Amino acid sequence: MNGICAGRVVIVTGAGRGLGRAHALAFAAEGARVVVNDLGVGLDGVPGPDSPAGAVVDEIRTAGGEAVAHGGDIATAAGAESLVAAALDTYGRLDTLVNNAGFLRDRMLVNLGEDDWDAVMRVHLKGHFLPLRHAAAHWRAETKAGRTPVARIVNTSSGAGLLGSVGQGNYSAAKAGIVGLTLVAAAELARYGVQVNAIAPAARTRMTERTFARTMAAPDAGFDAMAPENVSPLVVWLGSAASAGVTGRVFETEGGRITVMEGWRPGPTADKGARRTPAEAGETALKLLAEAAVPGAVYGA
Repeated sequence: MNGICAGRVVIVTGAGRGLGRAHALAFAAEGARVVVNDLGVGLDGVPGPDSPAGAVVDEIRTAGGEAVAHGGDIATAAGAESLVAAALDTYGRLDTLVNNAGFLRDRMLVNLGEDDWDAVMRVHLKGHFLPLRHAAAHWRAETKAGRTPVARIVNTSSGAGLLGSVGQGNYSAAKAGIVGLTLVAAAELARYGVQVNAIAPAARTRMTERTFARTMAAPDAGFDAMAPENVSPLVVWLGSAASAGVTGRVFETEGGRITVMEGWRPGPTADKGARRTPAEAGETALKLLAEAAVPGAVYGA
């Protein structure tokens, strides 16, 4: 197959449904060979009777592409290691990692149990870190062997991680952590030929179907603005060699809209050159806040 990812080998986690499935199909359509990872769990992270990864592999192969299924738990060291090994053993290389797997256990903070906190952190944050770590170790070894890769990592954050979301303290914290992980990884892995970026997508999936009803931006054209397939073109481009020079960035993407997010930057500041009293610190803080931009509203507030 021809396309901007021709010859590349791409891993997509959580690729059995929703955004991950859309990404896997889009990469394959652009010529990539795809490792389709999915544990086959429900919205709450509990394993179902079977994994949908094989069905996505069948779709790709029916369309003339190449793909292999991986059903391991990427939030464990063994599962993440076997994920990278699946790409290397099957195709002999790895070029792109798309970290997408996740689920929800929404609760208001006063009702949020420790198990629900830990489970969401484990899958979203640890489930990003471990595949990233094992893929990066491979690319570092390649670089040391004189074969510097043209490698890409695309992480999945959320508007909830950028602005917060009522009833999603665990999810928002994990998604904010993914942004921090992205920035560090982009800085640390550049020497090994690895670019690392993140997306904050909005699309209708199992996780968001109650939030995003079917909407048509242009009914006559039949454009479903909340379809997950709208997010995938940016992910494919970020995962390709065509995105050379783009790293350490976060993109919001929804429907036909792409936004480069600008994170924490210094705003109004005041330096007394000496220690303040609490009253002086408060007076200064209020003056600076009056000069500062108003932050975006927390989702659901």
